[in-house]
Amino acid sequence: MFDLDGVLIDSEQVWDEVRRDYVAARGGRWDEAATLTMMGMSAPEWSAHLRDALGVPGDPAEISADVAEGVLARYRAHLPLLPGAVAAVERLAARWPLGLASSSNRSVIDTVLAVSGLGRHFAVTVSSEEVARGKPAPDVYLAAVAGLGAEAARCTAVEDSANGLRSAAAAGLRVVAVPNPHFPPAPDALALADAVVAGLDDLTPALVAGRPPSPGG
Repeated sequence: MFDLDGVLIDSEQVWDEVRRDYVAARGGRWDEAATLTMMGMSAPEWSAHLRDALGVPGDPAEISADVAEGVLARYRAHLPLLPGAVAAVERLAARWPLGLASSSNRSVIDTVLAVSGLGRHFAVTVSSEEVARGKPAPDVYLAAVAGLGAEAARCTAVEDSANGLRSAAAAGLRVVAVPNPHFPPAPDALALADAVVAGLDDLTPALVAGRPPSPGG
C-alpha cells in the first residue's frame, strides 16, 4: 500500500503553498500550525478547516475543488515525482498487487497516476474523501485493504508523514517509513514504523517482506 503525497510525489509543499495562497486571496488568516494540522486530513476535513479555523468564506466542497484545481495546475506544468518512485512501484508490482491510500482528492490521484503512467500498477486506489475519516484514522487503509480482498496484517504501507504512519499502524498494517525531509514525522509516529529507509531506492521486496537484504544486495 503506497501513500501518494510525500512518497511518490514531492507534493506536500505544493499543497501547502496553494492553500496559503488561497487563504490569503480570500481574506482568511493563515496560522503556522495549519500545515501540520491539515496534513493527512481528507478533502472534506481540510476544506472545512480552511473555512472554520482560517476564515475562508464559502462551501467546503467549493473550497476543496478550487484548491485541488490549483494543485493540478502545478502538476500539469511539472509533476514532481520523487527519485526512485517509478522503479519502486514497478519492483513491488512485479511481486504483489498494489493499493494506494491517499489523502489527495480523487481528481488529483487519477491525474497523477495517469500522467506518471503508474496507474496500471495499482489494483485499487482510495481517496480519504471517499471514507468517513482522514488520516490519522485508519479508514483509508482499511478501505484499500478491503478493496484488495486482503488481510491488513499481511499488507505493508509505505508512508512519509506522522499522520500517515499513525493511520497505517492503526489499521494493522506493517509500516515502512520514508520520512519526509520537508515535514519530518514526529518521533512517536516514526516509532510506529517497522522499518525506516532514506529513500525509495531502498524499498525492496525483501524489505517489504520483512527480510534482511541478501549479501551483495
